[in-house]
Amino acid sequence: MPRRRRVHLDAVPLHIVQRGHNREPCFFDEQDYHAYLQWLGEALARERCALHAYVLMTNHVHLLVTPASAGSIPRVIIAVGRRYVQYINHSYRRTGTLWDSRYKSSLVQAETYLLFCQRYIELNPVRAGMVADPAEYPWSSYRHHALGEPNSILSPHELYTALGSGAVARQQAYRDLFVTGLGDEPIKELRMALNQNQPIGNQRFYAQIEAATGQRRELKKRGRPQRRKGDESPPEGEQGELAL
Repeated sequence: MPRRRRVHLDAVPLHIVQRGHNREPCFFDEQDYHAYLQWLGEALARERCALHAYVLMTNHVHLLVTPASAGSIPRVIIAVGRRYVQYINHSYRRTGTLWDSRYKSSLVQAETYLLFCQRYIELNPVRAGMVADPAEYPWSSYRHHALGEPNSILSPHELYTALGSGAVARQQAYRDLFVTGLGDEPIKELRMALNQNQPIGNQRFYAQIEAATGQRRELKKRGRPQRRKGDESPPEGEQGELAL
């Protein structure tokens, strides 16, 4: 069966995940994270894409991006990926590929899922057992949103800025969102949509995407008996580097 075509739309938020080849590490030292973020920021600015949230894990990255033009997303991923691979191969005297050939992506309906998706991304290190609090992990957007730490590559979404009339109130309101958990079923739905390059939102959102692209949302649930080795990551917290 052919792979489902990825769908990107102008001005619609997109949740992206890119993994290391064979789930192997793609960050090895602190300077690697800094290099990736620098080149990501340059590519986003060049392609007019707004980055709302991110996390750089040991062997994969999550990005929440709104592109001005849908066609800019592949250009960002390719530009950052190539430059970063050259840097890693030169720095560590290695050869060959670093990333999986295809990134995963899911269109996100802003009013229903954007802040949920943003929290899901920033909580990744916590679910993976790497830290107890998202503020302890330096390679995500959480410290900017919750604590006001400067971060020049981020463009906070209007739903985030609407959380409070000022920075202090907004950051407190955002921290309050993390008091309660995300829930197993919403997480499961988000992961399934991402793994299958499907949108996530409500029925009206799905109808709008179908009208714009001609492609229907058709999630195929994976039962445990049919699961093949490598299809999905293990549950959050089993192995930090493999958390989705």
